[in-house]
Amino acid sequence: MKTRTNFIFKKKKFIYLKLVLLVGLGMINAQESSDILFSKGNDAYNKANYSQAAEFYEKIIKNGEHSSELYYNLGNAYYRLNQVAQSIFFFEKAKQLAPENQDIQINSSFAQNMTIDAIEPLPQSQLAHIKNTFFGLLSIDSWSKVTLVLLWGFSFLFLGYLFANTVSLKRSFFILSITSLIFFIASFGVTFSKDNIIKQEQYAILFSKQIDVWSEPNRQGDLLFILHEGTKVQVLDSLVEWQKIKIANGSEGWLRNAFLKNLN
Repeated sequence: MKTRTNFIFKKKKFIYLKLVLLVGLGMINAQESSDILFSKGNDAYNKANYSQAAEFYEKIIKNGEHSSELYYNLGNAYYRLNQVAQSIFFFEKAKQLAPENQDIQINSSFAQNMTIDAIEPLPQSQLAHIKNTFFGLLSIDSWSKVTLVLLWGFSFLFLGYLFANTVSLKRSFFILSITSLIFFIASFGVTFSKDNIIKQEQYAILFSKQIDVWSEPNRQGDLLFILHEGTKVQVLDSLVEWQKIKIANGSEGWLRNAFLKNLN
């Protein structure tokens, strides 16, 4: 398993002359604390003290910091501790923020191999595969940034068209502005669709060691199958202490008092 040791939280690029002293100091101290905790976590991990490393990383999350690198390192630490559900949960969180990262994909597959349940996903149609691949190129935050850049690009190019002095320049600015507008619309569509998918499709990792899956939200129904910790499920519905779930192979059923951690 690989671990990142170069992680640095994003720093502010602009210094405001008029800062509220207490608020400013509080933000700086929190930032420094998170950097120090991450460094301590990396040191503990490199010394094979994985439990202590996980504690340091978890403290950063409590400070309100989130990143793919942080989740990735947590996944690695819990993998070393043989804590299946925790490891898979944090690798899944890391993939949400950095879906294109190959290190995360590889280590996540290692963690998946520790699960008891071997669930074969339903085959996808060619169109669905292309859509999921395209949507998965970037996280929703990255798609949002791309959309914003394209919007600004269109605005500046259109202003260039309006104020250009020659016909050739006007033509060039017009073509470029229309092209950027088309890409903006496409990027906005992807961002909007992906955001709706995330809101509508609630996924979670099962933390219960073992749990029965029933055909109905009561024990008068049929016992369909049994799931174990680390399984990723889609939560379809809930009724008091029951949750209706769907797994990767398309099977559905009801869980009673399941310990689920939401990935959304």
